[in-house]
Amino acid sequence: MDIVIPIITLIVGLVGGFFIGVFYLRKQLEKMQSNPDMLQKMAKQMGYNLNGKQMQRAQQMMKNQQPGAKMPQPGQHPARKSSGRRK
Repeated sequence: MDIVIPIITLIVGLVGGFFIGVFYLRKQLEKMQSNPDMLQKMAKQMGYNLNGKQMQRAQQMMKNQQPGAKMPQPGQHPARKSSGRRK
C-alpha cells in the first residue's frame, strides 16, 4: 500500500500535465494566428526571415488548420488527390 499511492499519483500527474500542456500549446498557437509579430519572431528563431506575402500565407495556413485534421502524405500536394496513375 505504501508504493501504490505514489505510483497512482505519478500517473495522474503525468496525464494531467500532458493535457494541461496540450491546452496551453493550443492557446499559444491561437494567439500566434492573430499576432503577426509573434509569428515573425518564431520564424526568426527558426532561422527564417518572412516577407509580407510569406507572412500572410503562413497565417492563412494556420487558420485553415483544424485540430485533428489529417496531414497530407509527404510528397503529395494537399490540394491534389493522387489517382494512382502517372501521366
